[in-house]
Amino acid sequence: MIVKPKVKGFICVNAHPAGCQKLVEDQINYVKDQEIKAPKKALIIGCSSGYGLASRVALGFGANTDTLGVYFDREPTERKTASAGWYNNQHFEKLAKQNGLEARSLNADAFQQDAKDAVIELIKNTIQTVDLVIYSVAAPRRYVASEDKLYSSVLKPVGDGFKGKTINTDKGIIDYIDLEPATQSEIDATVKVMGGEDWYQWMEQLNNAGVLSDQCKTIAYTYIGEELTQPIYGDATIGFAKKDLDSTVQKIDALLKKSNDTLIEKRAYIGVLKALVTQSSAAIPVMPLYISLLYKVMKEKGTHEGCIEQISRMLSTGLYGDTCQLDDVGRLRVDEHELEEAVQLEVKRRWNEITNENLRQLSDFEGYKNDFLKLFGFGFQTINYEAEVETF
Repeated sequence: MIVKPKVKGFICVNAHPAGCQKLVEDQINYVKDQEIKAPKKALIIGCSSGYGLASRVALGFGANTDTLGVYFDREPTERKTASAGWYNNQHFEKLAKQNGLEARSLNADAFQQDAKDAVIELIKNTIQTVDLVIYSVAAPRRYVASEDKLYSSVLKPVGDGFKGKTINTDKGIIDYIDLEPATQSEIDATVKVMGGEDWYQWMEQLNNAGVLSDQCKTIAYTYIGEELTQPIYGDATIGFAKKDLDSTVQKIDALLKKSNDTLIEKRAYIGVLKALVTQSSAAIPVMPLYISLLYKVMKEKGTHEGCIEQISRMLSTGLYGDTCQLDDVGRLRVDEHELEEAVQLEVKRRWNEITNENLRQLSDFEGYKNDFLKLFGFGFQTINYEAEVETF
């Protein structure tokens, strides 16, 4: 099959297996030259793309960590490719096993009880216990079986409506959005999907099953950002979900300390990462324009990092180091270069000046588009996209 990208709005509905392999191999090649500090056995919940995939790569090939993963991706059929995450995971497992690493995964909905039960059994039958649990689930919906209810998250401001600039990524032009404020039920549903409840349920059940080591730590990732993104992120429905994560980390920390006599100052963490092109961020209004501007400014300053660089620093300097910046509520921060005053001032200046005529001079929209395509295995110069490729 010859596979070309089929982009619909903020998502690509197909994926190129050779390109997905290239994405994984590029990350592996980076971490092989790093000194990653990490434990020897880890569980990554949400392991097949973005920061979750980068975490698994950094652990496996940067620290020789055995990893178990949970992901929820479409498998290939005779007529359709798999989703990118499915290919990413297959390539990672193959390469990890070739390098003598334990690497097993479960393709299941992490929100559901049967997935938690299956992972616990998998741990017991393979690595017995885990030293690190990474929660990196990004999903638009969550079915709660106990309520027989499907919750859907929304990307809306809270309180007041929002009018502002964005990029129409299909047409490559500056556009404007006008969003109505979220209702209380929409806020509650977003928190239910994107907040900390499922993370806590995972940690509680793993702990009760006795599959967490005495030294086990856990981390969930978040984004905070600055002034330009606050109306649609920090002060919006997503922001309410992120605040729920902040309260959940305290509950998990108390749970793990209470259940174990080994004294560790802290066990549960929130890791704050920079704005990057991911399948999640591409769906958030304003973010494509903000990220395009941010990329341009940070690349000019030489401080731009991708997923794998961010996660490598988070592990080595934060979770298993003592040089990572901590904020006033104890979150680990590797977003400091994005938040530099000079960077933010320049991004704001360009935001105010940007037009269709100077879009490509003031921003790195081409870089944004290229990184977006790479999420699905497209856009790599070394791959012949005119050639037939085996898709399953």
